[in-house]
Amino acid sequence: MQILHLDSSIQGDASASRLLTQAVVARLRTARPDAAVAYHDLIEEAIPHLNGPIGAGFRPIAFADFDAATRQEHGRSDALVAELLASDVIVIGAPMYNFSVATQLKAWLDRVMQPGKTFRYTASGPEGLVAGKRVIVVSTRGGSYLSGPLAPLDFQEGYLRAALGFMGIKDVQFLRAENLSRGDAARTAALDGASVAVAPLVSSVLAA
Repeated sequence: MQILHLDSSIQGDASASRLLTQAVVARLRTARPDAAVAYHDLIEEAIPHLNGPIGAGFRPIAFADFDAATRQEHGRSDALVAELLASDVIVIGAPMYNFSVATQLKAWLDRVMQPGKTFRYTASGPEGLVAGKRVIVVSTRGGSYLSGPLAPLDFQEGYLRAALGFMGIKDVQFLRAENLSRGDAARTAALDGASVAVAPLVSSVLAA
């Protein structure tokens, strides 16, 4: 089994999502000792954001028209797609920032959402080309967005479901920790609850 592990929290060692993605990956490796893990810290090794020359590499082009730095970014894009396609389980650490995902995680998604590679357009509409993947998203929030007055401001989980689903990845499970900025007691309760949920969630994902 090949695991792709992505972290996108800017909080370093204080990050709740990093703590929980580590727990998820550790549980996966306990269940599947032969699993290989590819890891990206999207903060420490930030992927440059998409621009015109980088995006041009998503389609057949004459690479000689671009400088060496841009050709290197084209190669990075191709490598990220290949890594995604080779993975069986993807573990994504996705803290909520300003009601959505970290810009660094968005940069990764912008690189792997490539026409002809991870999706295509057909006469009946777009079709995802990434099949058979299972995703665990560790979703962390400072407040409570599952229900109540803040629920309409949650553009984090819906966006991730849409982006992954557009590529054909439908098996997406969420491990949530909310109210992390509501005091020490609330943070501890949220992390304890999420930690307890790791084992059954991993078991259900591996059984799928």
